[in-house]
Amino acid sequence: MKITPSARVLRMLGEIEFDEWQCIAELIDNAFDDFTEIHRSGTPWAGGYRVSVELPNSAQGQLVITDTGRGMTYDRLERAVRAGWSGNDMHDKLGLFGMGFNVSTARLGKRTRVLTTRQGDTEWIGVEIDLDRIGDDFEAEDIAEPKADPNEHGTRIVISRLHPTRAAWLRKNGSALRNILGQVYSWLLLERPFELWVGGFQVKPVRHCRWGDDRSVLYNNKERIPAYIEIDQKLENGLACGDCGQWQLTDRDTCEDCGSNRLTERERRVHGWLGIQRYMHKNDYGIDFLRNGRKILRWDKQLFTWRNPDGAAGNEEPEYPVDLAHQGGRIIGEIHLDHVPVTYQKDAFEYGDRSWRSAVEIVRGVAPLLPRRAADMGYEENDSPLALLFKAFRRNDAGRRYLVPGDGRKPIHDDTRRWGQEFRRGNPDYQTDERWWQAVEDHEAAKSRGKNDKAAAATPGRPDEAAVLEALGFGGTGTGQPSPPASDGDASKFATEAQSPKDVNTSRSSAPASEQRPETKQERVTRYMESSTTYPALSRSFGHPRVGFVEVETRQLTAGGLTDENLHRTPVLLDQRAGNSLVAFLDLDHPIFQKFGADPADLLLAEVAVLLRVRAETEWSHSELIAAIRAESLPATALDAQLISAEAQELLAEIRHRMVAELDRTGGAEKAYHFLSPDELTATEHAMIANGKVTRTADLGTNGEFLLHVPALFLVRLVESLPSAFMDNRVFQGVYEGVASASARRLSLARTVGYLSDVATQATFAGASLPNQLLRTRLSIRLLADDLAEEE
Repeated sequence: MKITPSARVLRMLGEIEFDEWQCIAELIDNAFDDFTEIHRSGTPWAGGYRVSVELPNSAQGQLVITDTGRGMTYDRLERAVRAGWSGNDMHDKLGLFGMGFNVSTARLGKRTRVLTTRQGDTEWIGVEIDLDRIGDDFEAEDIAEPKADPNEHGTRIVISRLHPTRAAWLRKNGSALRNILGQVYSWLLLERPFELWVGGFQVKPVRHCRWGDDRSVLYNNKERIPAYIEIDQKLENGLACGDCGQWQLTDRDTCEDCGSNRLTERERRVHGWLGIQRYMHKNDYGIDFLRNGRKILRWDKQLFTWRNPDGAAGNEEPEYPVDLAHQGGRIIGEIHLDHVPVTYQKDAFEYGDRSWRSAVEIVRGVAPLLPRRAADMGYEENDSPLALLFKAFRRNDAGRRYLVPGDGRKPIHDDTRRWGQEFRRGNPDYQTDERWWQAVEDHEAAKSRGKNDKAAAATPGRPDEAAVLEALGFGGTGTGQPSPPASDGDASKFATEAQSPKDVNTSRSSAPASEQRPETKQERVTRYMESSTTYPALSRSFGHPRVGFVEVETRQLTAGGLTDENLHRTPVLLDQRAGNSLVAFLDLDHPIFQKFGADPADLLLAEVAVLLRVRAETEWSHSELIAAIRAESLPATALDAQLISAEAQELLAEIRHRMVAELDRTGGAEKAYHFLSPDELTATEHAMIANGKVTRTADLGTNGEFLLHVPALFLVRLVESLPSAFMDNRVFQGVYEGVASASARRLSLARTVGYLSDVATQATFAGASLPNQLLRTRLSIRLLADDLAEEE
């Protein structure tokens, strides 16, 4: 069999670099192309659409790719293995059989055997390409094998004498290979009846963990923007060359690139969707671009950068994520561009092609995503699908406004990422967005309870100063002194409360004792379920490899109190469910939390440790086991300076944006700018340049944007200097102008500034700190977050 390549192709073969997975994907592409033709024809196909990849089991092993396609004739096979030939239409097919086949097989091993047969044929026919034996005549040896069943059909490629490094990679990375191929072919595996098996395991499509079609947010209290936007825009049909694939002007008879007269009119269409992922991630976000069902770009982020068409080269400016960029992003999508040419490696589109540029304009528009930047540069507001999602979901505040799960105070990004992992593992409890949505609703409910508690703590009719002092926790005496410490009588009262039931089925308790029926355990647990909400921060797997794990759904009681089987009041109650599952109820109104400030996680861990210690019969001490479970199951609670610094920076970023909005609303930016010292001004300019914000010093202060780049500790001084601009529910809830007493004003301001100073200090100096210092900072972060004004 003659497999003579052209000189042009020989030059290109030496330049193309393919990873191991790309080599295998090239061979899968050709099988899927065949499957697609069969599927489109509507012909019933016995044996199904299956591609199997057998990985080498040793350094001397072989790689085998088998498909159940139609098989090939001898003439078709001869053309298919000849480098540079392609019988595939470049606009309808994945593969470039010939080019891709020769590159991938040559990079994997030195000998390739191709065997193929059609239904009804009496034997397998094929060719053996041995790179060590093939001569200048480029003739490869024909081979044939007997066929046990005449109904067999398909193609088998056997690659042996594998390159050692690639053979080692294939032996060790079967799981990683399945994951990559599950991403690349996810659309085909989901939308068509194709199967792909690697190393004896079926490849599962890697689906996007996005919010449901019916989820949306209200932008500016007037515009409803969905979390999932479909895109389907048909462009004017064009002429495409059947030989080189290039698009042509519609009035041409021959290809302007290769001179071919095989020009055909073809559809050009941009379709797919953009949406919002249910969790934030530093890497796994962005847009997938597909060609004929295969993903060419995965998690691509280039459309999140605006390139000024009138600027010099290198003027690209990232636009998303900029706010809290260390958290990553969550805008995702799948866009099909079957008409846009790709590179030979199939890892990029031809970005200089007109078709790519027009597709980008459809998806993200021509103007900047940032409305203010667009207006400053003379653009109309960008109303593209990407711009809509950007303005609606740019921020990551917990709650319904941005579709971000929270714990009543802050987002729970670590938990939602963990839920995303369960989604990808196929856990049925995480396939819909209900768990994420429930966490959003629970966050809003917790926030509402917190506001109600603050309102209930207010004492109407008292002088302003007394009310402020009482709300701040300093008693209502008006003296400015803290309330006296709890007496021994208070301690004994707590002991009594802890041993007595509270609100146990009050509707039944009003009846005479003779008519009361004892509440069963199941009735009690049912009542707790009905009067509780999910507590996401502690709903997870708890345990350690040495003692096993249990799946815990933690729920916070919203009414009444918890009692154990002896009707003694308890802060935590476990209810065993099927298997390794259990429900943990928390009574956060219990005195151990309200009076002694205990951490709910500590008490829950103590209960879980008892269960696991008995079950595993471990020799570990109880405290040793609790420590091990916390380290394994709650790593985010560790006093890690870098982690706490990241939390501080995240909160400060939120505060900066709120302060900017308030200064721009009131016109106070210029006044705030004058508080910058020379050193702070220099640091601000350096930060702006480092972040791509090139501006003149004379322009600073015309709006509040400079606050996004000032040193963190300047924010503390600015709030101290201009309290009326930021207090009284403008940025912070703390009262200031709302009270007449100067001492109450000072006290309220000092509390907010104290929290802000701790947070700004940690964000500025992220080095190692003592545990108590980190505890103080973490507490200040929580208290300052609670002090932020409610957004309208």
